[in-house]
Parts: sequence; structure tokens; C-alpha cells
Amino acid sequence: MTEVTLFLREYAKSRRDVGAIAPSSSRLCRALTRYMIPNPGRSRAVLEVGPGTGAVTRYITGSLGGQDTLDLIEANPRFATLLRHTYADDPRLRIRTGLIQEHELGSYDTIVCGLPFANFDARTTEDIFDRLLGALRPGGTLSFFGYVGGETLRRTLADGDDRERTLAGLGVLRRILRRHTFRTETVLGNLPPARVHHLAPISAPAQPERVGACDCGKPSP
Repeated sequence: MTEVTLFLREYAKSRRDVGAIAPSSSRLCRALTRYMIPNPGRSRAVLEVGPGTGAVTRYITGSLGGQDTLDLIEANPRFATLLRHTYADDPRLRIRTGLIQEHELGSYDTIVCGLPFANFDARTTEDIFDRLLGALRPGGTLSFFGYVGGETLRRTLADGDDRERTLAGLGVLRRILRRHTFRTETVLGNLPPARVHHLAPISAPAQPERVGACDCGKPSP
């Protein structure tokens, strides 16, 4: 079974948890890994939450040094099995199955997150961001994405109790973005187009941006 076939099958079975409708494009992958900046002489610790079939993981591992480490936390057991098979011979990776709330996190320089926050309630959203931002080292960054128009679609389709739950969750997400975002960029070359948010616990990272790392469009206002 190909990665795309597996992805589509799992999306059809549990779209609320998978969230995405297709694996991330190369442009989205480059945007999400924009702040994975090499630091010669010091090992880096990276966390990816919700790697799915590993589209972004390939970009992360491609920039890891020999002493760097990558933790993967994947809730879908079939995706996790695929990742274990793919990276069975790479000692830099540790793959854990389950929700992020079920695991004790380490301390990381970079966190990349593929979770569908537009699908979560307010408490879950706040809990996950508290965990992720709290796991960042000084100067560390957290990058995640949402689909352009995704919030509007969720508000439009939700009704009754689900609408209240949706609005509360999106309200928490907007507050977190206002407080922690130092850059947002729009990736048009993805299905559907996506918006990548780069967050930090207090302020923008001190490291310089990689030149030419992404051709994925201008930052949105």
C-alpha cells in the first residue's frame, strides 16, 4: 500500500483526527521546517507531532546532523507502524504512538506540529499548546499550519452544541496566535492552500533565517 493510499484510507475512516485531506506538499514542508537552522558544534533536539505518513519528516531528517535527535508522536497506529518501518535503521529517531497528552515531553530546539487544531475543543487546544510551548528551549520555535479558509468553513458547517464547541476552540487558538506568533506565511502550492504559523514562548528567535529555504509565498498580514 502506498503512503498516499494509506493516508486517504485513514482520512476516510477518521477525518476528525487526521485533519488533512492530502500529504503536505514540498512547499508546505519547507515552510514548516524553515527554522530548523543548523548550529555547528551543538546537537539539536527536534519534535514532530502528528507526522502522518512522514511527508514533513523526510525534510526534517534531511537536515539533521549525526548527533541530532528527532522525536515523533503519532496518534494513528497505522501511520506509526509505517514510520517505524521507514526509519528502522535511523538511531536518531524515536517514534511514540498515542496522543501528545499521553507522553512526557523532553526539551526541544524545534517543534513541528501537524495536528488539526480547528477540530479541537478549547481545553484540548490550550492544553496542547501549553505542552508544546513549555517544551521549547530558549530561542526555540514551534511551527504548525492550518488551511486557508478552514476556520470559516468550520464555523459555517457547525451547528448547535458543535458550533459552540467550535467557536470556543477557535477563540482559544486566536488568542494563542496573537500572543506567540512572530511570523505567518501563506503556502499557495498545497492542497488546499495552507497558512503556516511560527510561534515562540516569548519573542522571535535570535537565529538568522536560512536564505532561499522556501518559495512558498509571501507572509500574510
